[in-house]
Amino acid sequence: MLEIRTVGVLGAGLMGSGIAEVCAKAGYSVVVREVDERALAAGRRRIENSLSKAKERGKLREEDESAILSRLLFSSSLAEISSSDLVIEAIVENLAAKREVFDALDKACAPHAIFCSNTSSLTIAELAAGTKRPDRFAGLHFFNPVPVMKLVEVVRAIETSDDTIARVTEFARSVGKVPVACRDNTGFIVNRLLVPFLLDAIRAHEQGIGSVEDIDTGMKLGCAHPMGPFELLDYVGLDTVYAIAEIMFAEYREARFSPPPLLRRLVLAGRFGRKTGRGFYEYDERGNRKG
Repeated sequence: MLEIRTVGVLGAGLMGSGIAEVCAKAGYSVVVREVDERALAAGRRRIENSLSKAKERGKLREEDESAILSRLLFSSSLAEISSSDLVIEAIVENLAAKREVFDALDKACAPHAIFCSNTSSLTIAELAAGTKRPDRFAGLHFFNPVPVMKLVEVVRAIETSDDTIARVTEFARSVGKVPVACRDNTGFIVNRLLVPFLLDAIRAHEQGIGSVEDIDTGMKLGCAHPMGPFELLDYVGLDTVYAIAEIMFAEYREARFSPPPLLRRLVLAGRFGRKTGRGFYEYDERGNRKG
């Protein structure tokens, strides 16, 4: 079994930067690729801020912080990723965009390289179909915030080989995560169960069953959830949940996956949650809830 030494991460957003951070912490050499220097700088700042907070909490030594940062290479060139043993894609949740980048990577990377997608809703089979290595293609779905959340969904498509699954499962463990095996269905395990729950919370509010605050309080105190559904919606991003729901509804054609009208209206109004300062709740510039 070929050893994974260098990891390429496509995308330096919230998920990509988090994935890059945990890989570098685990001792891997990591190449982070974004489309422009501005996005790269933002991703680097996210990682530096995360490491700085860990250091302040006494969970990271200064010399370890320097070592982690030294393992990270930031680039806007796909060529820098071509020597990676494992490539993890974490770009926008759009099939055409993902297929385009995997097509370019397929031509640039060595035949032994494994491709993984961090997609939360698209099937791995439809991403792998555009490459010449469907046997070396799997899903590796991390959860936000990546440095904190322990779960990784390892997704096996029809053509994914036993060797590939064994290697990415062991890789997930090596970066401190707990892998769970998933079949290649839209939404995998967590979103298949979570998204209908979140959409039902919106419908309950639409139908006058309870206010946003009371539904959140009910689920936190009645079911011991750390966050209420509306708090979670704002945290994940209403635009993200809407996009995932649309993809899942197109796949399954079941009413429980259909985005409620209120969710669509909020997204059209640009109220995406914490990242825009308004969703079901309002937030200050630090992302803290007002009121």
